[in-house]
Amino acid sequence: MSRLRRVGMVLARAFAAALVLPVPSIAAEVPAASAVVKPAQPVIASAHRLATEAGHRVLADGGNAFDAAIAVSATLGLVEPESSGIGGGGFFLLRRASDGHVVFVDARERAPMAATRDMFLDANGQPIPERSINGPLAAGIPGLPAGLVHLAERYGRLPLERSLMPAIELAERGWPWGVKNQAMIGWRQRVLEADRGARALFLPGGKPPAVGTRMRNPDYARTLRRLARDGFDGFYRGDTARRLVDGVRRAGGIWTLEDLAGYAVIEREPIRFRYRGAEIVTAPPPSSGGVALASILHILAPFELDQMAPAARTHVLVEAMRRAYRDRAIYLGDPDQVRIPVDLLVDPAYAAGLRAGINLERATPSELLPGISARPGSDQTTHYSIIDAEGNLASVTQTVNLPFGNGMVIPGTGFLLNNEMDDFSVKPGVPNAFGLVGEDANAVAPGKRPLSSMTPTFVLAPDRVTVLGTPGGSRIISMVLLGVLAVLDGQGAQAVADAPRIHHQYLPDTLSAEPGALAPDVVEALKAKGHTVSQGERNWGNMQIVSWWLSDGRVEAGFDRRWKSASVDEPTDGAIFR
Repeated sequence: MSRLRRVGMVLARAFAAALVLPVPSIAAEVPAASAVVKPAQPVIASAHRLATEAGHRVLADGGNAFDAAIAVSATLGLVEPESSGIGGGGFFLLRRASDGHVVFVDARERAPMAATRDMFLDANGQPIPERSINGPLAAGIPGLPAGLVHLAERYGRLPLERSLMPAIELAERGWPWGVKNQAMIGWRQRVLEADRGARALFLPGGKPPAVGTRMRNPDYARTLRRLARDGFDGFYRGDTARRLVDGVRRAGGIWTLEDLAGYAVIEREPIRFRYRGAEIVTAPPPSSGGVALASILHILAPFELDQMAPAARTHVLVEAMRRAYRDRAIYLGDPDQVRIPVDLLVDPAYAAGLRAGINLERATPSELLPGISARPGSDQTTHYSIIDAEGNLASVTQTVNLPFGNGMVIPGTGFLLNNEMDDFSVKPGVPNAFGLVGEDANAVAPGKRPLSSMTPTFVLAPDRVTVLGTPGGSRIISMVLLGVLAVLDGQGAQAVADAPRIHHQYLPDTLSAEPGALAPDVVEALKAKGHTVSQGERNWGNMQIVSWWLSDGRVEAGFDRRWKSASVDEPTDGAIFR
């Protein structure tokens, strides 16, 4: 082991051992209420037309943004099963208009209580291929149903049954199988074929449905009706819970009824900081996104990015990303089980130290940033953004992890289970399915929540409120970062969603770029600085963004046209606004 690496490990353990107090609450500095014009109309941006319409239906029934979030969430779990569902989890970032209260509702999955640190390793201590990705051991205890119940009981206006009804009725009458469904199922068909429940639901006749096929899922409707009738107990106890536990254990899993009954949503204080005159409100651990976003923007604070040449701007962006992702790997995990130096990591003084190590003329090889032992993400996960007519805000990212989760549907339930156990650090320094590495802070442990990159975010500027987020695995953080910068540069919501993307995550030490994101001369300039550039990669992400202009109440939405044919009928303004 090199001396440099030994020093880095000592520093890592010292910081990780520090007791850190919660991030203090900061009042949002937006114009006085008398100077704010309420939104002219509610606005929703989601990854699917039918989910957006479900949210608007609930708003029209007298619900608020939080009721609409329940409708959008449950509908996405039905029509976008490759990306999310009630067999997975999510993060809900909420802001209540009446008093400015902001809260982060953590509905992340948990490891079963029988989980062990080395459950995905063989007798020689090596990872067992696919065990943390496919099948019963890959699934954590779902959190999304508890999150929906929590929203209805704590923040919504309508009974849970009213908010779930659009998804229930759609499951019963049917919906068209879309382009995105078809694209993702091809990648996971082998896994779905191996499970009886998944095969019956998603491979009728032994093959994927053709685009436009009318799909029905009465089991999903029955599961939602039990949830609507009995709340938490309708999923985590009783018939649904018994079906889930029996099915998982028959397949070789370790779930128990106690695991389900013991699940709890946690309300957390969001990460809040200022950048370029705006307050950024974003996700705290067990998301790594907010901490990384704060670190990167604090590193960038002294730079006049809009005045820099493209190559110089990209260089400092990449160097800031590199350092934040490195800290992610060392320090971050479940805040209820490990001590995380959040105050240190989001402190501008700490960022200044990281910035001091940036050479404006040369790339810093990641191997020279000590502390970590030595596949790009997919377009699974989903995000939606809501502003209602009162000014309530909801930024929600939810997931089953990889497309179609662990590939299992317990017969009679109507939904896929997640494979979030792969989001733990299976072994220090071994990359997960997104190429992310980690240390002991994110190791598997009983009842622990795995670290996530999901980064639902608000940008509260003096003239404009913006709600944004995206799927994209390890690339979520860099996409939200670029989105925040574009918003503060004054770009409209659709322009922000359309903008080309770059990414660097510390390891592998590669700058990734979408087609056309970097001009040829910029690529050559970056290579001259020592960067390894992978240009012309496939597009990634599925950003959904809404904005509200405070001076006149104007609202706008941007949906990611990289998946503009996600449903058979492409999204239209009529599905975004009502």
